[in-house]
Amino acid sequence: MRLPILLTSLLFATGLAAADQPPFIGGRWLDLSHDFSAQTLYWPTADGFALETEFRGMTPGGYFYAANRYRASEHGGTHLDAPIHFARDRKTVDQIPLEQLTGLAVVIDVAAKADKDADYQVSVDDLTAWEKTHGPISAGAIVLFRTGYTTRWPDAVRYLGTAEKGPEAVPKLHFPGLHPEAARWIVRERTVKAVGLDTASIDYGQSKLFESHRILYERNIPAFENVALPATLPARGAYVVALPMKIKGGSGAPLRIVAWVADNAR
Repeated sequence: MRLPILLTSLLFATGLAAADQPPFIGGRWLDLSHDFSAQTLYWPTADGFALETEFRGMTPGGYFYAANRYRASEHGGTHLDAPIHFARDRKTVDQIPLEQLTGLAVVIDVAAKADKDADYQVSVDDLTAWEKTHGPISAGAIVLFRTGYTTRWPDAVRYLGTAEKGPEAVPKLHFPGLHPEAARWIVRERTVKAVGLDTASIDYGQSKLFESHRILYERNIPAFENVALPATLPARGAYVVALPMKIKGGSGAPLRIVAWVADNAR
């Protein structure tokens, strides 16, 4: 009974399968990325996104032409944190393998708790409670934490805790994150490819030492921040593709992250 499966695998491997067979069927793609514009939220000390027109209009040759230039800090909007961001000699953006940026996702929802406490930190209890309901976090999973803050984007006061800019604004940041003990549990008890969440930082807004960053990145586990996580993304079964701009030596990069959700995913 295994022969047809083997033959099918061989056909695909040798390029002999029907060219019109899509790799993803029976589901839908979800865009988990906020767009980049003048409204994109950045850390209070970072430069925001700017799009400047180089040319837009009719050319002497009689055809229309448009071209822009953009500038922004690495860390803002939906973006990837490379491990080098908080761990010396760890991977830069361009060194992260594609395999680590793609894979099955688990979604741990703490939105009810985060809605009541802007300084909420995802706990070990949240992780173990999720596993009691959905089973162990599988090896090689991409772990996404939903705090519900996606619905607050791009209102800086509701999303970050303040709309102020500069170093004096940093102590006024209030948003949820991942507790360092939970980060330690993840690297000690599970083998994951990456983590992500729908707030501005893996560490909560009031963090001073950024311990969760340091714990994860020391193990070369990258993070996705400011991910747009809809309530429709299932706890299990989504397949994530998270591809950053390939900045050589970068500590971070803008990220286009999408998820394939099969019709039978829950």
